Amino acid sequence: MSNPSDWASKDFYKTLGVSKDASTDEIKKAYRRLARENHPDSNPGNKAAEERFKEVSEAYAVLSSAEKRKQYDEQRTLFGQFKGGFGGGGFGQPGGGYGGQNATDFDLSDLLGGIFGGGGRGGRRRPPQGRRGDDIETEATITFQQAVEGATLPLRMTSDEACPTCHGTGAKPGTVPKVCTKCQGSGMQTSASGGVFAMTEPCSQCRGRGLVVEHECATCRGTGRAPSSRTLQVRVPAGVKDGQKIRLKGKGGRGEGGAPDGDLFLLVHVEPHPMFGRKGDHLTITVPVAFDEAALGAQISVPTLDGPPVRLKVPAGTPSGRTFRAKGQGATTKAGTRGDLLVTVEVQVPTDLDDAQRAAVEALRQARGAATPRDGLFEEVGSA
Repeated sequence: MSNPSDWASKDFYKTLGVSKDASTDEIKKAYRRLARENHPDSNPGNKAAEERFKEVSEAYAVLSSAEKRKQYDEQRTLFGQFKGGFGGGGFGQPGGGYGGQNATDFDLSDLLGGIFGGGGRGGRRRPPQGRRGDDIETEATITFQQAVEGATLPLRMTSDEACPTCHGTGAKPGTVPKVCTKCQGSGMQTSASGGVFAMTEPCSQCRGRGLVVEHECATCRGTGRAPSSRTLQVRVPAGVKDGQKIRLKGKGGRGEGGAPDGDLFLLVHVEPHPMFGRKGDHLTITVPVAFDEAALGAQISVPTLDGPPVRLKVPAGTPSGRTFRAKGQGATTKAGTRGDLLVTVEVQVPTDLDDAQRAAVEALRQARGAATPRDGLFEEVGSA
């Protein structure tokens, strides 16, 4: 006997030679006549007659049952729409087909099997699925230097994982879960919607697991999950920024039944540095210089984050706020190279002069004369 999901492609009325509105008696008479003509005992060695006898028997088994005949007629109606009306633009798809497919390419057993309980594709049932591990979110605070160079951090994690007593089955040790009788282990149930279509949803008895626990584990009370703590060594990449969230694949809660582990999402907080700052892949620093160094020029020593100081040339006449670049002294980039150190000089104005310094500044004023940096400034503003 064929699977109900295969009925739609066969014309049982034509096989028996009766009309679609034939009565039960007419169907029975046609079957008896054809069965006598094609019975293997009456046609020894005749393979064609044997196959014809099987077709007639299958057609009669369906059409002689009021319930099966009703299901068959509904399938044939839907099948006719797929082959005809839907093939010419059905469901609003130009060129026909369901979702853009031709009727001949569409496997009706997937749809009709689900409607009439066949399970689709010959009635195969979906085995119980594993459970992916939970995603976990946590936070960590690192130093400025760790953010620049990268670091490996020990993180203490607490999450729900497979119960150590029942190993995730949810069943009392010595017992095993049973296949759910309501969904036959598929984890899904189908409910009729009043027509030929049906709704598929997680099974209400096993909640989609496909298994039912009769004797619950005392530790997890049948859930198969229990709190677990572990320490992970987590690598924070170089160049991470304050407030950045890092996804560490497979570092979250452990999966069950062969399902993958969840992911760990780590929110990073970076402690500020008393001297250095960040600008992309570059480090920044502000260095004070004396007035005479800026005016006359000088060679100054500038500290670096993780190495010896570098020498920087300050040209004569350098204004306060000018930025210089020390190549390769910045943060590590994703490509493994180093950014630069951006050095901003800040000219310091002395606030407490001794006699010698005051005399030197007075001499500079005398040498400068009456000229000031503001000369002509107000005339330009007034003429604007």
